[in-house]
Amino acid sequence: MAGHIQDRWFKTEIINGKPQRVKTTRHGTGKRYRARYIGPDRTEKSMSFPDGQKRLAEKWLAQTEADMSRGQYMDPAAGRTTFRQYTERWLAAQTTDITTRTSVTVQLQRHAIPYLGSRPLGSFQPAHIRDWLSELENAVPASSYRRVIFSSVSAVLSAAVDDGHLLKNPCQARSVRPPASGKGRVAPWTSDRVFRVRTALPERYRAMVDLGAGCGLRQGEIFGLPVDEVNFDSGWLRIAYQIKVANGHLVFSPPKRNKERDVPLPSSVSQILRVHIEKHPPAEVSLPWLRPDGPLVTKKILFTRSGGVGAVRRTDFNVRVWKPALVAAGVIPHPEPGARHQSAREHGMHALRHFYASVLLDAGENIKALSQYLGHTDPGFTLRVYTHLMQSSESRSRRAVDGLYEGTDSDSDGPETAQGT
Repeated sequence: MAGHIQDRWFKTEIINGKPQRVKTTRHGTGKRYRARYIGPDRTEKSMSFPDGQKRLAEKWLAQTEADMSRGQYMDPAAGRTTFRQYTERWLAAQTTDITTRTSVTVQLQRHAIPYLGSRPLGSFQPAHIRDWLSELENAVPASSYRRVIFSSVSAVLSAAVDDGHLLKNPCQARSVRPPASGKGRVAPWTSDRVFRVRTALPERYRAMVDLGAGCGLRQGEIFGLPVDEVNFDSGWLRIAYQIKVANGHLVFSPPKRNKERDVPLPSSVSQILRVHIEKHPPAEVSLPWLRPDGPLVTKKILFTRSGGVGAVRRTDFNVRVWKPALVAAGVIPHPEPGARHQSAREHGMHALRHFYASVLLDAGENIKALSQYLGHTDPGFTLRVYTHLMQSSESRSRRAVDGLYEGTDSDSDGPETAQGT
């Protein structure tokens, strides 16, 4: 059905048998012209234009009908939905795990909605994203975190495209440059630094360093390691639990991406854990499973808060225990009042996993095995992160060729091959 332009200031009436234009009760008030058409969903749509813009209304209607014929139509009403309105609905519909949802919610509520929230989705242009990124750079110094926030905003706008609220995702425009990943090459700690930090920790937490640097466990996996998952006889750890924060509450959950795994338990770390258990007997801790309202799970875990009661909370541990140990060990300087610490990713407990990876690769361990021990889903990811730590192929080539020449006469034509010359 073809569209048409309605003049809401005049109407046609039959007077004395003849059609005549007469003023309506709306004459002189409100927008005069309404472009009306039937949308793809077979319901009537419209867009209003003020007096003097009939030609613009006709042009807009023609463009709308052309868009429908090309499959590029967007409902004007859908385009008027604001970024805030759509983002709140998008967040409510997410089915990812609660920790991920909480993180994304914080990113969008703190760093996107205050700046982009009132803008209608249909009005978004790449320039708006470029301006927002400029503001974001002032608010969030870490480029890697800005990239995470940008990715969340782009995910919202991609969903809005799928739902017909705008035609293209402005985050994907060629003129929009996502923040840099901020990930340089991993620079593992030295063994000296690892042991200096270990010594600086309170005695009840020192074995955490051995599990991170000697077994490659993540922080949450260390916090949630049950004693019955430590097999001293076989020399293996079973990693099936972690403790994390969900909506401000501690919960038990599977390891990252639900990837349970077995990790070799070196005899040195095994002995350290035996001593730790003697001095600090494992304590039962009951926490919800996966979410704050989940069923309670009780585990006898290796590490608890000072006093032996309750699970260790990541934020409290990082601020009150880990960072003071970094200062005491000379890893980071004593912070000036109001100053920020260096990247938690660089000097947090995750550095122990990097140290573990560097030790195994230096010993010749293969990437597939290392990936399994670290709990990575894809060995290719492990390779991309740690490839520069592997013994280089050119070094192996030089040693191999040099070995052929060892013991040969330097004036000869070279080593004899297996087939001769």
